[in-house]
Amino acid sequence: MFPTDPAAASGSGFRALFENRPFMKLWSGQILSQIADKVFLVLLISLVAQPAYQEGLPAWLANSQAMQNAESPNALLNSLIMVANTLPAVLLGSAAGIFVDRFDKRQIMWITNVLRELLVIAIPLLPKQFTVLLVVAFLESILTQFFAPAEQAAIPLLVSRQGLMSANALFTTTMMGSLIVGFAIGEPLLTLAKTFGGSFGPEIAVGALYLSSAVAIYLIPVREKIMRGSQVDLNPWSDFKSGLRYLRKDRLVSNAMVQLTILYSVFAALTVLAINMAEEIGLKGTQFGFLLAAAGVGMVLGAALLGGTWGASFQHKPLPLIGFLSMAFVLGVFTYANRLWLGLVLSVFLGVGAAFVGVPMQTLIQRQTPESMRGKVFGFQNNVVNIALTLPLAIAGPLTVQFGLQVVLIGMSLLVSFVGFWAWYNTRNVLQDAI
Repeated sequence: MFPTDPAAASGSGFRALFENRPFMKLWSGQILSQIADKVFLVLLISLVAQPAYQEGLPAWLANSQAMQNAESPNALLNSLIMVANTLPAVLLGSAAGIFVDRFDKRQIMWITNVLRELLVIAIPLLPKQFTVLLVVAFLESILTQFFAPAEQAAIPLLVSRQGLMSANALFTTTMMGSLIVGFAIGEPLLTLAKTFGGSFGPEIAVGALYLSSAVAIYLIPVREKIMRGSQVDLNPWSDFKSGLRYLRKDRLVSNAMVQLTILYSVFAALTVLAINMAEEIGLKGTQFGFLLAAAGVGMVLGAALLGGTWGASFQHKPLPLIGFLSMAFVLGVFTYANRLWLGLVLSVFLGVGAAFVGVPMQTLIQRQTPESMRGKVFGFQNNVVNIALTLPLAIAGPLTVQFGLQVVLIGMSLLVSFVGFWAWYNTRNVLQDAI
């Protein structure tokens, strides 16, 4: 895949990216797609609350002990929707990445967006049953598993090597921004769509977001050269093993993936611990979102710092070590925080440290991975990261009950420090030449 304007694809910094029209179309597609993903979940949750879907509960769920004991049936049903939307990410990430290596990445992205658009606008035509919503959430997530590795693999094909840090910083910034904006505008957007578009308006609005993303990506003026023989010899198990062999062989890529896994695990655990942390600094437990939003702002600031005009001054610095130690410091100090302003400042600082790990490590994986292996590697990364996002959600709460918030935060601080030093020790001689 080659940009039609090589001059625009060269250089580093945000200015060079904004002059790179093929990349800007990919970036626009990312923004629209990620916002659509968040609004789609808001749509499903709003549908779950409707009497028609609650009356159509399957017998296995309506008569289950969990449903009978649930204080809020809606909360249980929403959790099931979330599980259905997360499960394919855990099960299919690697398989989707293998597929991505064999076909045109631009086509995969715009076709999966069109299919997601058709899936959403079909909801009003389907039976009003909760099981149907579970299936829709599951199918939408399956399509997302193909879109995500194709998107990551396309970035180094559209951006020069020296511009990858800025590109990943921009993608990280918009990813966090869409996380905040998508959920924030979800309900107002769906309400507005229902006002002007009638009962089908919300589904049409979400479908329009996916379709707009598909159009932006379809208009990327590039073509990817695919070896036809590789499509005929498709062997998923062999490709999966070759991906694992590559990860075992390339220490830089595998270590970078481990660091990203630890990073996402910490943030997943914090989504659970944030409820108790909010109460420690004077907020209500239900206001834990302020802490997560502050961490998101920190990630945006850190990503902007790395990708902006000052980004070059950070080259050849031990960014992951700095990032992990910053996060460890925040986790350790937070156990003694009892002021709202201090908690928010620490959360922002935590986000900056996370950006110092996430952006350069994602850049490193893109730079080091051969084009023929990118789909496999990013599919495997998507698989591992989603597992890392799932497991801490299950264990962070019980650990806090058993040992207390302070012990858990200090334990996480020590773990993060250890990972930072381990990563620096294993890669210090080669990492400075790679990022």
